[in-house]
Amino acid sequence: MPNLENEQTSKPSVVLRADGVEKRYGSHLPFSRGVEVLTGVDLDVRAGEIVGIVGENGSGKSTLLKTLVGAIEADSGSIELDGTIGWCPQEPRLYDRLTPRETFRLFGEGYGLSAERIESRTETLADRLDFERFLDRRIDRLSGGNRQKVNLAVALLHEPSVLLLDEPYTGFDWETYLAFWDLTDELREDGTAIVIISHLINERERFDRVCELRDGTLEER
Repeated sequence: MPNLENEQTSKPSVVLRADGVEKRYGSHLPFSRGVEVLTGVDLDVRAGEIVGIVGENGSGKSTLLKTLVGAIEADSGSIELDGTIGWCPQEPRLYDRLTPRETFRLFGEGYGLSAERIESRTETLADRLDFERFLDRRIDRLSGGNRQKVNLAVALLHEPSVLLLDEPYTGFDWETYLAFWDLTDELREDGTAIVIISHLINERERFDRVCELRDGTLEER
C-alpha cells in the first residue's frame, strides 16, 4: 500500500484511506452471476480516531476489513496507508501447539522486533489483558475468551499506527471488556487509529464516528 501524504489541515492526518473499493465473489456454478459485496466503499480514518463499522450479518463487514488490511485484493478502487497496520480477525489465527509466549516470539520476529522488545511487549500486553498466568500454556488448552485476548495482543504487539478489529471482544468477561476499552483509550491518546467492526454497537459515545455498511457502501450514522 502506498503512503499517504500528510494533509495540511488542523485536523489529525489521515492514516488510512479507502477510495471506491469494490469486491465481488465469483460463483462456482455455471451461468451464475457473482455476488457483489463491496460496491464502492469510501473511508478516511485519522490518527487517534475510533471508527465503528456496523452492518447486518452478510453485509460484507469482514470482507471490508480483510480488504483494508490486504488479506484479500480489491477488484477496483484504492487503499492507502500511512504507517503500520495491526489486524485482529474475528476467528483467531493462532497455532494451537504453541504457547502465547512462543506465539509472540514468532510474530515479533516477523514484525522485525528485537528479542528484548518482544519480551517487554509480551509482559505488558499479558498484564493489561490479564492472561499472564497462561503465557506458557498451549493455545489449544485456552478458553475461547483467552484465545481472543492472545489474538488481540498479537495485533498490538508491534504498536501499529492503525488497528483493525473484527468483533474484538467476543468471549470477553466484563472485567476484560472494561480493560479493553481502557487500553483503547490509551491507544487513541497515543495517536493510534482504531477501526472496530461489530454487528452491534451499544456504547455509541466511545466512538468518534459510526458508519453502516449497507448495499456495499458505507454511510455515516
